[in-house]
Amino acid sequence: MYKRIMLKLSGEALKGEQEFGLEKDALHAVAGEILAVRQEKVEVAVTIGGGNIWRHRDTTETGIERTVSDYMGMLATIMNAVALQAALEDLGAPSRVCSAIDVPQLCEPFLRRRAIRHMEKGRIVICAGGTGSPYFTTDSAAALRALELGCEALLKATNVDGVYDRDPQQAKDAKKYDTLSLQEAIEKDLQVMDQAALSLCRDQKLPIIVFNFANSGNLLRVVRGETIGTKVVP
Repeated sequence: MYKRIMLKLSGEALKGEQEFGLEKDALHAVAGEILAVRQEKVEVAVTIGGGNIWRHRDTTETGIERTVSDYMGMLATIMNAVALQAALEDLGAPSRVCSAIDVPQLCEPFLRRRAIRHMEKGRIVICAGGTGSPYFTTDSAAALRALELGCEALLKATNVDGVYDRDPQQAKDAKKYDTLSLQEAIEKDLQVMDQAALSLCRDQKLPIIVFNFANSGNLLRVVRGETIGTKVVP
């Protein structure tokens, strides 16, 4: 069983059946999955995206310049992080939102030593604001924070059961990988995570596990070391 993990969550995990925004049942379901892991005495950090509220590639028609749009996306991740914190604490799980962008009324700044101390005390750390810089995705933020916090693995929650050589929704004969190397994922452009995140994990030898978060209990199974999804190794 892993002792300290980074969970990369998409903002879409919080929207439920809605087209965008936050949905109560989805929010509490996500919080429940995370709490189940924390109850196993595993130290948990979460990096969350903001695609259910704002995503540059889906809003290019607005004419908003890329840098500004990316900062808007960072604000969206803070909104999601604060909502997830509220859901976790509603279930009795202490948590802290640590942001790369200074919003003192809602969250504390990300300080590595403080965030580690939170986890050591049993608090769930939710990393928000991306990296604090435009042109970097929350995949890159998750990889960066996982390394800073000394996580043993980066768990990427998706809506498919692993990594395929092609889109399984378009190709019925798509091959699923049980294990592959980070170098292979980069060379084949398998869209596990963005190239910057993959390169960072490869260079620092941080494994990534891609799994279907929609199946209840999968997160806990991954943390326990069961063969779920695809393991992308250094």
